[in-house]
Amino acid sequence: MKHLLLYLAAVFFLVIIVIVAMRVFVNMSDRGAKSDNRPLVLKTPLEKTSVHLYFGARDNSFLIAEKRDVPCSDNIFLFGETIINELIQGPVGGRLMRTLPPDVFLRAFYVTGDHTAFADLSGELGENHPGGVKAELFTIYSIVNSLILNIPEIKSVKILIKGVETLTIAGHVSLEAPFKADMLLIR
Repeated sequence: MKHLLLYLAAVFFLVIIVIVAMRVFVNMSDRGAKSDNRPLVLKTPLEKTSVHLYFGARDNSFLIAEKRDVPCSDNIFLFGETIINELIQGPVGGRLMRTLPPDVFLRAFYVTGDHTAFADLSGELGENHPGGVKAELFTIYSIVNSLILNIPEIKSVKILIKGVETLTIAGHVSLEAPFKADMLLIR
């Protein structure tokens, strides 16, 4: 019995040493990480900020900014998610038109080291989109302009549907390359 207790104590001690060694190794390897792999930082948590979200004009001629106060995050990824989720909720009041179908949801959002944001939206974007060149352009640039013009660290935006690159939303505008902001669509 005494030998069994000594054996169990030795095994427990070795497990503790392995856990501590792994933590030290992980912390040391994190110090050598390149700065490109770190998330881009904006502001402190719980702070509110005003953003401009771009929705369609009632006459379907331009995108118009709607100013909205949203919570900030010190994490650029969370702030980008907030902006896209606000776009999905649609405009407040009846002055502007939504640019995304109401049943769309954001699957993932991330930003790469070259400052390209990736917005991965659900399949409902293509399935329930009204179609047409102008409607697709408004959907794309509603997302692109809202992200780039509110988050200076983002330089371009790539839209994915169901986690994969898709040729178009509804058959008109190519989604193959990342988009930069287009100020000509804004009034």
